[in-house]
Amino acid sequence: MSGTILVLMEQQAGAWNRMSWETLAAGQQLASQTGATVSAAVAGQGTDALAAELAQKKLSQVYSIHHDLLKNYTADGYTAAFEQLIRKVNPSLVLFPHTYQVRDFAPKLATRFNQVLISDVIGFRVEGGNPVFVRQLFQGKLNGDVKPGGPAPHFASIQAGAYRADQLQDGSAPVEAFAASLNPSDIRQRPQEPFRESARAVDLTAAEIIVSVGRGIKEKENIPIVEELAKALGAELAASRPICDSGWLPMERQVGSSGQTVSPKVYMAIGISGAIQHLVGMKGAKTIVAINKDSNAPIFEVADYGIVGDLFEVVPALVDEVKKAKS
Repeated sequence: MSGTILVLMEQQAGAWNRMSWETLAAGQQLASQTGATVSAAVAGQGTDALAAELAQKKLSQVYSIHHDLLKNYTADGYTAAFEQLIRKVNPSLVLFPHTYQVRDFAPKLATRFNQVLISDVIGFRVEGGNPVFVRQLFQGKLNGDVKPGGPAPHFASIQAGAYRADQLQDGSAPVEAFAASLNPSDIRQRPQEPFRESARAVDLTAAEIIVSVGRGIKEKENIPIVEELAKALGAELAASRPICDSGWLPMERQVGSSGQTVSPKVYMAIGISGAIQHLVGMKGAKTIVAINKDSNAPIFEVADYGIVGDLFEVVPALVDEVKKAKS
């Protein structure tokens, strides 16, 4: 693949969506393997500061798309603005973070170019100089390879946690202001106040160490076994969805696609098989430690360290060792 990879970053009220940086890292890695260049764009009202921050990364160009009608997100406004930029830049590939906002407008944008959005990508490989994207099917039970067809540009969104933002390469890029041509009549939606979740009693996103428990714990009465390890490590206790659905731990401690997305320094997955819904929430961790008696559990595919064994034997032994190390 030659040409340019254009990464469309997401921001809200002047704050980046963290998944944008992961997508930019994916773009840089793909470019290094295909010989393409990477550019990035941000849209909104008053995007100069965001564009200046973006320009500190290794990019060939940064585009600052600005217009008063882009102050609040609308599918019509973003589709029209990004379409204009894409027709100007003529990239080979357009990448998005796979966010709720992107899911709202990106399929419409791709259709403007007679293309489809390859959504929820977890990885890629290069064949003959062109990317083949990998998506998971049937709740992570199968991987599907998708090779873009037809004329460029092609469109793909990157799943949360699939790439790590700390692998971004810094650099210096020029910034070009791009004035989108929009009229009020182009915007059919009337944006309302953004949805706000109720404040969580536990913010797992701020935790440096997380000990997370899954169905391998068997019953609620066994939760204290893992809780003791969390206390010994000074970690936050978290869980996979089945644990929270069963009421064994509060929902605010759930990690995954329907819970919190975390990126601690250390994430310990105990008795967690590694379904894709859970991996989405924790693959951004710097170091992943997995404890599971099933050596074929998917969690070991993303783990930096794995212990194949009975958690009821391994966890108490770890607690003893941690306490010895601290004494």
